[in-house]
Amino acid sequence: MNAIPQLAVPDHEHVFLGEGHDRNAHKTWWVIALCSVVMVVEIVGGLHFGSLALIADGLHMSTHAAAMLIAAVAYTYARRHARDTRFSFGTGKVGDLAGFSSAIILAMIALLIGYEAVDRLLHPVRIGFNEAIAIAFLGLIVNIVSAWMLSGGDHGHHHGNGHAHDHSGHAHDDEPKVIDTPAGRLQLSIFEDGVPPRFRMRSLQEPGSAQPLWAADVMLTTVRTGGEEQRFALRDVGDCWESVEEIPEPHDFSLHVKLGARFESFGATLHYEEPIPHTHGGHHRDHNMRAAFVHVAADAAVSVLAILGLAAGKFFGLNFMDPVMGIVGALVIANWSFGLVRDTGAILLDMNPDRRLSHDIATLVKAQGDSIRDLHLWRLGPGHLGAILAVQNHDGERDCVHYQRLLARFSDLSHVTVQVTR
Repeated sequence: MNAIPQLAVPDHEHVFLGEGHDRNAHKTWWVIALCSVVMVVEIVGGLHFGSLALIADGLHMSTHAAAMLIAAVAYTYARRHARDTRFSFGTGKVGDLAGFSSAIILAMIALLIGYEAVDRLLHPVRIGFNEAIAIAFLGLIVNIVSAWMLSGGDHGHHHGNGHAHDHSGHAHDDEPKVIDTPAGRLQLSIFEDGVPPRFRMRSLQEPGSAQPLWAADVMLTTVRTGGEEQRFALRDVGDCWESVEEIPEPHDFSLHVKLGARFESFGATLHYEEPIPHTHGGHHRDHNMRAAFVHVAADAAVSVLAILGLAAGKFFGLNFMDPVMGIVGALVIANWSFGLVRDTGAILLDMNPDRRLSHDIATLVKAQGDSIRDLHLWRLGPGHLGAILAVQNHDGERDCVHYQRLLARFSDLSHVTVQVTR
């Protein structure tokens, strides 16, 4: 029997979890612990005192804990399998799948509440107002504490055939860069700490270990999109060399570094790109935490409405207000459920999460004199987007590496695949 050939493990990771993933997981487990304690106390108390209402609320609290468990298990599973190569684009969408499932459960709860409320409206029953109000207040307190505990959680490789993909860390390109030259290792940075930005260069070699280099030996030239060039001369400022000229904003250019004839006219090219944050579009939202929070908020809303309805019945004799508030609560929950199904469903179906970003990518490519034949943008996880684009190159000069560097300025793009055709 022939063994199944093993695919080579890629030299990069596909970990696209949200920034607060582990923190949110811990919050969710704490809420489960709270709900479980209250559930046990209510059920044991109900059995001891013979209160069916307490037992019923304890059982209701168990469904609350089960809903939180969906979120907690999703966080744990996503983290445990984050580097599992069976997941082509990581486990960032596990939370969205859990959020979608929770939204369906919320919709079912809304239907049950609505059905029961209509039945009570048509067939009124006797209500123990004092006990019911006390239990509603207890539920409200638990949900307020749960909401407080959960708060804050929501709130390059180059291949052949003209194809490449990149995993960008999106560090700001003003960070120091190191060049290996005939004069030894040189560090180049952009210094702008409270002063106009200028280039700074310093040698990383030990004195005497390489041929001496002087400021006059170095020539720096920036080339911006469109071909605009600017030269920079260096001067000695003590512990380094600094450019005489200031660097205009934005810091988005190619920098050509040349050494003089003593160093065989050595040349190197560095790329500086201004990161462009794209926080619009809602793709940073953790829908797993959002679903857990919506469960708590929905329960709290039902508790408040129940208290209002029970109070109206107890003090004003308006017994029909209890089922009416139930209907209102069902509608509120259904609305929240619809929004969660819509948003998580769009992610699971890989809908474009940010049309403005797609437009910006297309505009950037056209500014290079090329055109986009195909562009796909989708969400990989909270705060992580993937992009696949096919670029039609019109002059044969720019390859896929050029474009993966160009797109690195978009800070939300965590996985970029580029195909260039000529």
